[in-house]
Amino acid sequence: MSTPLRVAVIGVGHLGQHHARILAARPEVSLVAIVDVNAARAAEVAAAVGTQALTDPAALADLQLDAVVVSVPTDAHAAIAGPLLRRGIAALVEKPLARTLDEADQLIAAARDGGSVLAVGHSERFNPAVMAALPHITRPGFVEVHRLGTMPGRSLDIDVVFDLMIHDLDVLLATVGPEVTSVEAVGVPVLTPRVDIANARLRFASGCIANITASRISRDRVRKIRYFQPQSYVSIDYASQELEMWSLRPGAIGLAAIQGGKIEIPRGEPLELELVDFIDAVRDRRVPRVSGEDGRRALALAQRITDCMEGRGGQ
Repeated sequence: MSTPLRVAVIGVGHLGQHHARILAARPEVSLVAIVDVNAARAAEVAAAVGTQALTDPAALADLQLDAVVVSVPTDAHAAIAGPLLRRGIAALVEKPLARTLDEADQLIAAARDGGSVLAVGHSERFNPAVMAALPHITRPGFVEVHRLGTMPGRSLDIDVVFDLMIHDLDVLLATVGPEVTSVEAVGVPVLTPRVDIANARLRFASGCIANITASRISRDRVRKIRYFQPQSYVSIDYASQELEMWSLRPGAIGLAAIQGGKIEIPRGEPLELELVDFIDAVRDRRVPRVSGEDGRRALALAQRITDCMEGRGGQ
């Protein structure tokens, strides 16, 4: 094996701690630092994974890094990841890519100027059920999405569209197509000043309609996306990593028959699969599965939905 990649994790809150855990166990990675403005938190996670703790990203300049994972609040993504990308250091930036489209463009330009890899943390693209379903999603005419959960106590600085729905927007753009011709949306702030439950109806250039509901104030946890297309139906349960497919087949005497059911697929941790893809992309100098441009497209659609909810258009 070649020399391990030297990687640091910046931000070790709820999600960042799992990035650190996974990277510390990868043989092709040397986790050289944990960075968090909370010194006690940085020290706690660094001790758990056997590396050093820092409180200022500027201190990373002396560590000869190959890559970083940026898992800080969205408002800080551009300020932290931008200078590193310009120095040629690869970055996996958690979703949403940035606070605004201008900041997303700055990050993409920084990666281009530095010749560095920019990946975005849309982990559902690495869900084994999603990956197994991709070859079977051909001409969807209608897609129904439910992403419901209880109040998380985190990420409350952004609307549920940017916190939860954006996962499904990225998957839809990858499976249905990148061109959305119209948007209708409604959102309600229920328990916080931000929108806590939202519904969007998207029409794609193909004619497909997607109906998406995202909530962080529900009693039950639901993570499902269902595709309806000519002569077949594909259902994905993100949470349980289950895939179900049904199709219409010619019968023995010329009559149509419905065939299908649950498809057995190997389980895996999407976050680990995402990090493995990022590591490989850095090593091979290739575009990651979820690129900066992909992250920008999801962000742009999320912003379009939010604008529609706030009465600033949507068609």
